[in-house]
Amino acid sequence: MDHLQAGGVKWMMYWIIFALFTTAETFTDIFLCWFPFYYELKIAFVAWLLSPYTKGSSLLYRKFVHPTLSSKEKEIDDCLVQAKDRSYDALVHFGKRGLNVAATAAVMAASKGQGALSERLRSFSMQDLSTIRGDGAPAPSGPPPPGPGRASGKHGQPKMSRSASESAGSSGTA
Repeated sequence: MDHLQAGGVKWMMYWIIFALFTTAETFTDIFLCWFPFYYELKIAFVAWLLSPYTKGSSLLYRKFVHPTLSSKEKEIDDCLVQAKDRSYDALVHFGKRGLNVAATAAVMAASKGQGALSERLRSFSMQDLSTIRGDGAPAPSGPPPPGPGRASGKHGQPKMSRSASESAGSSGTA
């Protein structure tokens, strides 16, 4: 098991050094790309970092990175705690805002939906009134007048009660 941990530590050191190299490379490429053999030197440096004989990444990590991290460990831990607290507060804040926006959108959609439904019902009732009149005169724009005989069937025929329709049907068949 110690062999696996040692191998894992070796790769951790390599990737930390390689990440620092890649970050530095972003800036050095701008100024040093004209330097003769610059790209060849970068390839040789990465090979040196990787080589198990030179142990370049381990050397750089133990000589520079580890002492720096050890001396600043308390500050790093404090920054991590602060970042954790701020991220939790931000999550709660934006979560509340998101819920408020969703609730407002739901209320707006419900109120618009109710208004559209009442408009739709109103337009249907006005069509029914114009078919009842049947004389071609424009239908009144106000609410329909109360009274019997307002309801009509599908094609402008007045609705009959069940007993009247049964008697009409039986008189036509006899």
